[in-house]
Formats: sequence, C-alpha cells, structure tokens
Amino acid sequence: MAAPNYFLGIFGRSPFDPLQAHMSLCERAAAHIEGLLTFASEGSWAEVERVQMKIVELEKDADEHKRNIRMRLPRGFFLPVARADLLALLTRQDKIANKAKDIAGLMLGRKRSFPAAMAGSVMSYARSSVAACQLACEVVRELDELLATGFRGVQADRVEGMIRALDESERYNDEAQIKVRAELYGLESQLSPVDVMFLYRVIDWIGDLADHAQRVGHRLEMKLAK
Repeated sequence: MAAPNYFLGIFGRSPFDPLQAHMSLCERAAAHIEGLLTFASEGSWAEVERVQMKIVELEKDADEHKRNIRMRLPRGFFLPVARADLLALLTRQDKIANKAKDIAGLMLGRKRSFPAAMAGSVMSYARSSVAACQLACEVVRELDELLATGFRGVQADRVEGMIRALDESERYNDEAQIKVRAELYGLESQLSPVDVMFLYRVIDWIGDLADHAQRVGHRLEMKLAK
C-alpha cells in the first residue's frame, strides 16, 4: 500500500476529475439552450427566466471549479500532463458555459423569439450545437484512459476518431447556421431592424457553442500529436 501513496505524493491529486467535472457543468449549461428557445417561441417568458437562472447557476459553478483548478493545480515537475496544456483546455471548456449564459441573458433581456416560420430550422441548429458540446464532453472524459496509455495506442486512435466526429459535427453546425441566416434574411422586411440585429447575434452565439466545443477537441488533438 505504500507505493500508491508514494506516487500520489509525487504527482499530487489528479487534475482530471475536476477538469471533467468542469466540462460536465459547461455541457449542461449549453444543453439548456434548447429548452430556452422552445419556451421563447411559446412566449413563456417566466419559463425562459427559470431556464436562464439554471444556466447562470451552472456557469457560476463552472467558474468556481475553474478557480479551484487554477489554484490547486500542481506546479511541480512531476505533473503527468503539462500544466499549461490543462489550463488551456480549461479555458476552452469555460467558454461554452460563458456563451450559454450570454445567449440566455440576451434572449431574456430582449424578450424576442425567432419568427414561427424559422422555428424548425432554429431548433435543429441549436440541437447540433448542443450535440457538439456533448461530444466534446465525451472526449474530455477519456483523459484518464489516455494518460494510462501514454496518449498512444488503441485508446488514442479511438479518441482521434471522436475528435473527427466532433469536427464533422461542427461542420454540420456551420451548414445549419447558413440555412438559418438565409431564412432570417428572407424575413427581414417583416421585422424591426433592432430585432433583426438581435436575432443575428443569437444565431452567431449559438454557433459559437459548437466552435468552442470543437476547440476543446483540438486542444486534446494537439496533445495526441506531441
């Protein structure tokens, strides 16, 4: 029993568990965007506010996790993965929760929803962004196995496949964004200029969720390439 304690003393507590917990919080915040958009389309602003508060709480919890990780992450020579790599991954993850909070705040603050004619396309677009975040979360869950195999071998190949799937998910999201923007363009004459600007911003921010998710995967891909 002495050996495990000895190595734990050298390496310190694994940073992966809190990093994975942080990513889970970020993914959960993003997942609420679908419900937020649904309630907004129904004009149920009390429900929108309820969902917005959930997202804010998740983002707050993610921020607390982020601070704890930064404060407690070992600086020693024996950290199994470079401290800078872990902090860069943490920053990428955190942007997902931040963007979900931004979307929720803007939707609630403006109390505007997308035209009914766009509802199906907008929800499909939002689902693709959330799906990208879920894929990124699954990739981060593989960190322990990757470390155990030295970021090589069958496990590394499996994660590379997951990252390729994440890239494909983000490309699909880009295509969905183009479709949604085109639909909004066709309806601009029926909306106030301010509402048009607001809706384009929401579209862009929903796409940012998928972009940030893809960058989480790319941070791990860089580690696999070393």
